[in-house]
Amino acid sequence: MSAYNPKQERAVQTRAAILKAAQICFAQNGFDATGVAEICQQAELSKGAFYHHFPSKQDVYLELLNQWLADFDAGLNTLRQQVADVPTALRVLSTSFPSIFEIAEGQLPILLDLWAKASRDPQLWQATIAPFEHYYQLITAMIEDGIQQGSLVETDARKTALIMVSLGVGALLQGLLSADSAEWGQVGQDGIDWLLKSIERKV
Repeated sequence: MSAYNPKQERAVQTRAAILKAAQICFAQNGFDATGVAEICQQAELSKGAFYHHFPSKQDVYLELLNQWLADFDAGLNTLRQQVADVPTALRVLSTSFPSIFEIAEGQLPILLDLWAKASRDPQLWQATIAPFEHYYQLITAMIEDGIQQGSLVETDARKTALIMVSLGVGALLQGLLSADSAEWGQVGQDGIDWLLKSIERKV
């Protein structure tokens, strides 16, 4: 039995249809070249339905980004609960790079397009870079836990987290430029492993 009444169910379905249509349009045409009219046509909905759920196409994209990041967050939180040893947890996280590349493959061109626009829009820029700070903090906390538990040597946790995220983002961007994105997924995984070897406490 649905947790929603019929009206709420229609609203959920309409919102999902808008997001799916926007993702298709952004990937095919780019962020700037996609208008609300194109999204509505793809979703087979009226502009009134669109604006009932989203103030602008910018808000649609940020919702798409937040959904993807929420899925990644859920996996990361599950990993932290299941794997107590920090180096092992970070290695397990790095092994997910190839699958992350597959999930992100359709998002990366959209993200690059939005970054170009965001560089000229301070409000959009803040919303776009906020997830990076979120992951800096999460990974910094993991590294600090590893130092406390004795599995990692004393190191600058924040700086190490910045390097790890930079390795991941850099590999993702290279994957966008390369014909073989799976290869860059492995490069990102290997880069994290090399970094961990340099800070892992030897027993």
